[in-house]
Amino acid sequence: MSPAWSFALARLVGAFAIAALVGYFLGEVQLTVIVVLAGYLALNFARLYRLERWLRRRRTEEPPDFRGIWGDVVALVMRIYRRKQFHKRRIVQLFREFRRMTTAMPDGVVVMSAEREIQWFNRNAARLLSLRRKVDYRQRIDNLLRQPEFSRYLSDGDYSQAVVIRSAANSDQHLSLQVVAYGAGQQLLLVRDVTRQIRLEAMRKDFVANASHELRSPLTVIAGYVDALADDRSIDPAWRAPLEEMHRQAERMRAVVDALIELSRLEASSGEAGNELIDVAGMLTLLRREVLALDRHPREVELALESASKLLGSEQEVHSIFSNLISNAVKYTAPDGRVDIRWWTDGAGGHFSVRDTGVGIAREHLPRLTERFYRVDPGRARATGGSGLGLAIVKHALQRHGATLEIESEEGEGSRFTCHFPLRRVAARTALAAND
Repeated sequence: MSPAWSFALARLVGAFAIAALVGYFLGEVQLTVIVVLAGYLALNFARLYRLERWLRRRRTEEPPDFRGIWGDVVALVMRIYRRKQFHKRRIVQLFREFRRMTTAMPDGVVVMSAEREIQWFNRNAARLLSLRRKVDYRQRIDNLLRQPEFSRYLSDGDYSQAVVIRSAANSDQHLSLQVVAYGAGQQLLLVRDVTRQIRLEAMRKDFVANASHELRSPLTVIAGYVDALADDRSIDPAWRAPLEEMHRQAERMRAVVDALIELSRLEASSGEAGNELIDVAGMLTLLRREVLALDRHPREVELALESASKLLGSEQEVHSIFSNLISNAVKYTAPDGRVDIRWWTDGAGGHFSVRDTGVGIAREHLPRLTERFYRVDPGRARATGGSGLGLAIVKHALQRHGATLEIESEEGEGSRFTCHFPLRRVAARTALAAND
């Protein structure tokens, strides 16, 4: 028990004893005790009234000067009030700092509830998304931004990447939108103006496409003259080796140009691929025969056709996907190695995989394999004639089919590349087990 409560209890007991003693001498013990206790109760009631009055008007009145337990109560209330004022000032200061910070941010920020209702947004978000303060509060963000790309982005629920849309106010302006979840179901919408990056990317694509087309004709002429010189028996034998190297390098440059043209075509293609009926089994059988016809190929090249289902898509692009993956496996597998090609379907869709027993790829290289011109070992790629564009072409072609690429590899243990096509791209689901 605290000293204040001990003192208050002692005072009460003392008052009761004195009242009993006085009542004994007056001959009215009960009446005297009742009067004293009533007075004590009235005093505490009056103090309670003053305390309640002060709590209501503490901003304008000084705290009452009490002693004992009532003084401790007033002191405790004052400490709680001062602590509350301190935290309130701190919260107000943090909120002002937050507002200044969000105002200084180059990006727009929209705070949304779990139901995607707008709770707050900064100035840049208002400018970029044409939002109006007070009017658009409590409005669903998908009711204000009606672009189909953004609606699909919200419905998919995969917010790991941003989505780029055209501004409703200015069709030449491109905005990057990304949702970030936080708290108890709340979300942040980050808005960034990426118009400059989009224009630079468009300029880069145009440059690559135009340069590739312009280089194709000179390379064809150069390769033709080199071939003619190599066939001329009057040429000094000392020039045979240089001419062969010139021919090899010209062919390598032509392969790079063709790959760049193919990549530029895929990047320029809008929307998804078409719905041609593709005979996967026939295509893979032909690709396997082409591999076996090469001067250098792995000892075992096996094809497992576990489904007779066909694909719906672009035959040229699907052929490019399969050919690039099989070609990579053959290039980096030793002559005594093995390459397994597999096609199967299930409830998730169609799947194509190429597994090899080659040199494998270190884990740190896997995230960047589909970047254009990225090579794990530049020296080895040059020796095998690789351009560094094959997997970039595969990635873009798969995206046009709504498909994904899965890469599994360990250095020295070989690699497996698997393409997963969605169920809507599978024309039929007739199971068939075959091994050519």
